[in-house]
Amino acid sequence: MTSAPHTAPDLSSAQRTEVELLARGRAEKSRTLRDLGLPETPESAHALLLRLGLWPESQTPYADRLGATLEPSRLELPQWPQEDRLDLTHLNAYAIDDEGNQDPDDALSVEFLPGGLIRLWVHVADVAALVTPDSPLDLEARARGATLYLPDQTVHMLPTELVAQTGLGLSETSPALSIALDMDASGNAEAVEVYLTRVRVRRLSYGQAQAELEAGSPDFVALADLAAASAALRASEGALSIDLPEVRVRADESGVRVEALPKLPMRATVQECMTLAGWGAAIYADDFELPVPFATQDPPLRDVAGDTLPAHWARRKTLARTRFQPAPGPHSGMGLDLYAQVTSPMRRYLDLVVHQQLRAHLSGAEPLTGRQIAARTAEAQMNAAATRTAERLSRRHHVLRFAAAQPERLWEATVVERRGPQATLLIPELALDLPVTAAAAPGTVLSVRLTDIQLPALSVRAQVT
Repeated sequence: MTSAPHTAPDLSSAQRTEVELLARGRAEKSRTLRDLGLPETPESAHALLLRLGLWPESQTPYADRLGATLEPSRLELPQWPQEDRLDLTHLNAYAIDDEGNQDPDDALSVEFLPGGLIRLWVHVADVAALVTPDSPLDLEARARGATLYLPDQTVHMLPTELVAQTGLGLSETSPALSIALDMDASGNAEAVEVYLTRVRVRRLSYGQAQAELEAGSPDFVALADLAAASAALRASEGALSIDLPEVRVRADESGVRVEALPKLPMRATVQECMTLAGWGAAIYADDFELPVPFATQDPPLRDVAGDTLPAHWARRKTLARTRFQPAPGPHSGMGLDLYAQVTSPMRRYLDLVVHQQLRAHLSGAEPLTGRQIAARTAEAQMNAAATRTAERLSRRHHVLRFAAAQPERLWEATVVERRGPQATLLIPELALDLPVTAAAAPGTVLSVRLTDIQLPALSVRAQVT
């Protein structure tokens, strides 16, 4: 960490405010830093505040710098509309997520149909029932773009009261928008329907769902079989498999915790079912000529074979950026002819727009035009990009804090890329990548000590031992 200088300047209240504004990205210059002979940059201001003990190491300025709001939404909620809903409370519905999740927005059910078909139900929180196009709630959600998930706090895209009202399984029964796909054993969908429903949801962690699968619960076995067939079918259509380490980073007054996300089969099952929901929603929208933010992606720049960490690292770098457009197109990375994100309307604005369009069709209302969808997409993507960048930088900040608290620890790192004398290391336990000068081929496992951690610059050095 940055050490305190032998003589630290005393700052007046006005000087501290001036330096903090620069550190937060709310000012471009600082006379105080200039007088001290320091660079007038947010990083330099951050470093000074740390050296003087005016900011704790837990302070993260990245959301401020990027313009991502940290204030919760306080808008009032409208009343639930009076409307007919298909009663699915007789089905077992499971909201499966990480332990401690506070915004359950999707759940799964299965029905066993004649002829060997299985109907996969993906129930999604009916947020659009309360957030109508161009309402104050809609405009604020669009301005945020997405929920901001930081290691030390969550800033919801929508009011927390709305999350409590629409979250699946937070009440005895929950209103939902449900996507039904009649699936055969090969992973093909023979029919797709969308309904406004009422469901009874049981909340489970991934670990609890995995235990149900291992115990042979028919619902969970059917979900796993469906997901496996669907994933195999997408792979045959060119879907890319990318498996890189993931960690959960939590920070509070007691410090930082970095925990690897267990790679349970049920996690992959749930992810595949959510992919099927997005495919089904896109098919439904296309069938009825509804413009929605379809997610598209060009083919990869090159083929990368193998199942090693370096192969997965290289494969991810071949992916083109996902584009959102009002007309359908192929999503090459997923191996799908069309796709739309639909399972997180309380957390991602473009998912909410898809729901608004589906609801308009189901209720006979006038849907938004392609031009309106394109405008909303552009605005929301710009705002969500700031949110995602703030998340990424804040996570790295706290991961470096976690590592700095263990200065003598040796970490196992894998060389995932090599260019000349420079290599890129990946530390799986931290999901942290960093450059190093090392004459080691991709795939080589090294033991490293992390040194010279500088939080303001988010920099660290790896000393190969």
